[in-house]
Amino acid sequence: MTTHPIPDNQTCYIDRTLYTGRPSDISGRPEKEIRTYDLLDSLHVPYQRLDHDAMPTIEACHEVDKLLGIEICKNLFLRNAQKTDFYLLMMPGNKKFKTAILSKQIGSARLSFAEAEFMEQFLDITPGSVSVLGLMNDKEHRVRLLIDKDVLENHEYIGCHPCINTSSLRLRTRDLLDKILPAIGHPYTLVDLPYTEA
Repeated sequence: MTTHPIPDNQTCYIDRTLYTGRPSDISGRPEKEIRTYDLLDSLHVPYQRLDHDAMPTIEACHEVDKLLGIEICKNLFLRNAQKTDFYLLMMPGNKKFKTAILSKQIGSARLSFAEAEFMEQFLDITPGSVSVLGLMNDKEHRVRLLIDKDVLENHEYIGCHPCINTSSLRLRTRDLLDKILPAIGHPYTLVDLPYTEA
């Protein structure tokens, strides 16, 4: 099988084969990943897939995004100071995240990154695997989805993990909005985060 090293001093390899749909052999894959494919298939959402070693950082994902033919999208799991409100933010990878700007738009002061325990409890995912598809596991709707307007206006396709960071999927943004989110009962809030200097 042909592999390609990630050029960022990490020992990560990518199977350069671009697959259509779920793996033909699901043995050894976690149940939460299989549930993701079951959801997409039940909704007749087409997608392409790359398999790879775990991608622990957004930098490690750049080569995957190039192979999928998409622009990188950040998925940030956030909370308020009281740990009572939780958010999943999708934003372009080349934008800087500014807490104060987002806090003002959604009326939640002192946002910070949420701890791994909440990520696992609400989304059944672990750090490095944050994905909008994890909202399928949020049965109590504890997490509010926030999408930056540039993701919707400038990205025909989005990339995301199937709740595990050893595969990456490419699917149409419209399918996320029109099929997936309604099916799992998760509306989204549109936010407008500016491009700012570091």
